[in-house]
Amino acid sequence: KIKHERTADCVVAGYRTYKSGPDAIGSLLLGLYDDRGVLVSVGVVGAFPLARRRELFTELQPLVTTFDDHPWAWTRQEEGERTPRKSETSRWNAGKDRSFTPLRPQRVVEVRYDYLEGVRFRHTTQFVRWRADREPRSCTYDQLARPIRFTLADVLTST
Repeated sequence: KIKHERTADCVVAGYRTYKSGPDAIGSLLLGLYDDRGVLVSVGVVGAFPLARRRELFTELQPLVTTFDDHPWAWTRQEEGERTPRKSETSRWNAGKDRSFTPLRPQRVVEVRYDYLEGVRFRHTTQFVRWRADREPRSCTYDQLARPIRFTLADVLTST
C-alpha cells in the first residue's frame, strides 16, 4: 500500500509545551490564510525528539507575543482557567489542557499531511522543514491539492 504524499507550507502561530515541563515544545500550532485574509487554525505538528523540543523552545522565544496582538485573540485564556475557552475541549480527553503560547505569525514550516477534513488536517502532520524562503501571507488554502469528489453511485456504476 502506497499513500499519496501531500505537503503544505503553514504559518506557525503558537505552541503547546511538552508534558515533561515548560521548557520544551509539545506541538506547534499551524495556520493557513483563507480567502478573507484570516489565519485559520488547521492543525498541529509534533513528534520531535526531546532534545529538538528544547531547542525549538529556545528558538521560538523571540516570537512569543500576547493575545492582544495575535490573530487568534478569541482563544485568550480566561482568568483562572487553564484552557483557552471553557467550551473548547478535546474530543478525546475533556480534561486536557488546550492552552497555548501565541507566537507572532512570522515563521513558515512545511509539513506532510494525509488529507483535510473541512478546513483542518485530519491527523497530526509531520515536520518536513522550515521554509525561510516563504512569506507567511503566502500560506493559503490555494496551495493544497483539491480532492477528487465522487459519489458512491459514480464508483459503483460501470461505464
